[in-house]
Amino acid sequence: MNGSMWPARYEIRVDSVLDVQWSEWFGGLQLSNDGAQTVIVGLLPDQPALHGLLTKIGDLGLSLISMRRLDSGDARLDS
Repeated sequence: MNGSMWPARYEIRVDSVLDVQWSEWFGGLQLSNDGAQTVIVGLLPDQPALHGLLTKIGDLGLSLISMRRLDSGDARLDS
């Protein structure tokens, strides 16, 4: 695997509402919600960190809706 792909910014949506107090538990990633879903956004250093984040989501019993890698042209990179 090409090591130049990391770090990478991801957006992960889960089918539950978490408040921003969970941000610390998710390693300081940004959390927001729309009243039905939570969006977790942040820079991850490597693939093991991504897998760790997905494990935390599973440990909470949250349903994963979507996960996408954000590219450098995405407006949300400033978040």
